[in-house]
Amino acid sequence: MMLNCIIVEDEPIARDILRTYISQVPYLKLSGECDDAFEAMQLINKQVIDLVFLDVNMPRLSGLDMLRTLKKYPAIIVTSAYSEYALEGFELSVTDYLLKPFSFPRFVQATEKVLGQNQLSEHISPQPEKDDFLMVKSDKKLTKVFFGDITYVEAYGNYIFIYCGPERIMSKQTLIQFEEQLPGNKFVRIHKSYIVSMKAVKFFEGNEVAVNGKKLPVGKVYRNEMLKRFK
Repeated sequence: MMLNCIIVEDEPIARDILRTYISQVPYLKLSGECDDAFEAMQLINKQVIDLVFLDVNMPRLSGLDMLRTLKKYPAIIVTSAYSEYALEGFELSVTDYLLKPFSFPRFVQATEKVLGQNQLSEHISPQPEKDDFLMVKSDKKLTKVFFGDITYVEAYGNYIFIYCGPERIMSKQTLIQFEEQLPGNKFVRIHKSYIVSMKAVKFFEGNEVAVNGKKLPVGKVYRNEMLKRFK
């Protein structure tokens, strides 16, 4: 059994060590490297990843905040120079916590836990995904946002505004990053600056849609996709 893994680490030396260790373990296959949590989130959503070697302290978004933001994530082995995050990590169901600098035998021990869990899961029917929300970092706190409450999302530079009825939540991320976390059957991109909830659309006329009492523009490149949703 092979485990597809990625490294999420902003320190080049730490990445080199992990890369070397991974190359010596026959059941590990390195599928990518990220020095930023947002980049890692996109990779996890696009590829089949079994294991993430995750640093805690990273620019823009910490490793643990990334886990809180994701709706679901693969097995996580935290690699950190700080022991004080261990309890918080295990509360987020990480498989193991490696304190830097860690030895190769300790690294193998952690990966064998993941291998054992994956082999066991092959004999167990997967449970349906029940989460209908995501955690959004806003104003130095994490806010639970239910998909059913979102009417539309607006881009504003490197920030987005998430409209949930009369409430507006601001988060520092791009529209593309946020779109990766949304269920595609419930939301659609209508413009370079807008994503709408199909449930919240009142009507579609010309190059506009009515959402939450407001008319939003539909870009030319997105119009055909919008038309398909109404068929």
